[in-house]
Amino acid sequence: MATIRPFRAFRPKPEYVAEVAAKPYDVLSSDEAREEAKNHPFSFLHVSKPEIDLERTVDLFDERVYEKGRENLYRLISSGILVQDPEPYLYVYSQTMNGRTQYGIVGCASVEEYWNNTIRKHELTRKDKEDDRCNHVRTTNSHSGPIFLIYRDNPEIHSIISHITNAPPENDHIASDSVRHRCWTIRDRKTIDKIVDIFKSIPNLYIADGHHRTAAAARVARERASNNPNHTGAEEYNFFLAVYFPASQLKILDYNRLVKDLNGLSKEEFLSKIKQKFCLVEANAPFKPQKKGDFGMYLDGKWYILSVDPALLNVPDSISRLDVSILQNHLLDPVLGIKDPRTDKRIDFVGGIRGLSELERRVNSGEMKVAFSMFPPSIDELMTIADEGKIMPPKSTWFEPKLRDGLFVHMLE
Repeated sequence: MATIRPFRAFRPKPEYVAEVAAKPYDVLSSDEAREEAKNHPFSFLHVSKPEIDLERTVDLFDERVYEKGRENLYRLISSGILVQDPEPYLYVYSQTMNGRTQYGIVGCASVEEYWNNTIRKHELTRKDKEDDRCNHVRTTNSHSGPIFLIYRDNPEIHSIISHITNAPPENDHIASDSVRHRCWTIRDRKTIDKIVDIFKSIPNLYIADGHHRTAAAARVARERASNNPNHTGAEEYNFFLAVYFPASQLKILDYNRLVKDLNGLSKEEFLSKIKQKFCLVEANAPFKPQKKGDFGMYLDGKWYILSVDPALLNVPDSISRLDVSILQNHLLDPVLGIKDPRTDKRIDFVGGIRGLSELERRVNSGEMKVAFSMFPPSIDELMTIADEGKIMPPKSTWFEPKLRDGLFVHMLE
């Protein structure tokens, strides 16, 4: 049984939506955030990346950073930029990118369902990143970066959303990256209750994006529960901000790889070793794989096509047959010596939204020696792996478009 809970969101007034809405904290560096927020005092980056309002010498994990985030959040509230809804509602949030639209329901998910695996994971988290988000949640007393959840398609929910979105949206803006964001409020109590009841019949939810934020919400909830002698389980801190999307509307983008050197091999030795496991041919143009088992490789100004034996795609283990695993197990590790891509400083990752030209740029600059373009895993593969209780290799999935921070804020009390 999955939970979706209505809540009293703090939301920007319609005339401020475009100014407030901001990219997630973890897709921008501090310098990029400073640039984006320049001359935009209402940008939610002042809350989600508050170091941009402090001296550059201040450590990113300094207590002053989180205090500045709290100060900036309550400034937006006290000045009337963010206003709290009078009653608990659910919301519909749509994103349109490159002609494709996905419709999610905004509500609160249960931290208990995170702990009992009703909400399933496919990534490991890092303690330092969890700690950072815990400090942000504790200090601001809020969840403001929504978790991207997936549910298996349900025709009743689809029908309800279609009916709601036939009406004009309350908010409608196109962001600087050309993604269109629209929001509708579900105020009708019968409709809210119906959605809540339908989700009770959905066995599992899946985290697409936001593993660290979810873990942080769950940890802070346990802290508050242990410190509350009158804890009931119904307190707001037991729930976290999320957007629930149907699986069929989502698409995973490629997450490409770059490596700094050839592990002491000459170009000829490197290509020879690759041919032991891959069919390798030169490409006439930049190569973006269109099917499983194919990889692009950019080396010394040339693109190559790498293809694996189809048998590797049909092994029983769901992790081993992922393209990211095949590349890691049969090339990055044995040929280039990348044993642990989580920690090895010789490898870097680039989301497919940046295009193949970014791979070329970084290799041509001399920063990297070789790049690999990937075919992404499917949503079904993600859910299957999560259902099996397994963890996908690092940097397996890249979701676009990203949910915007600041459109909805959930207070913990």
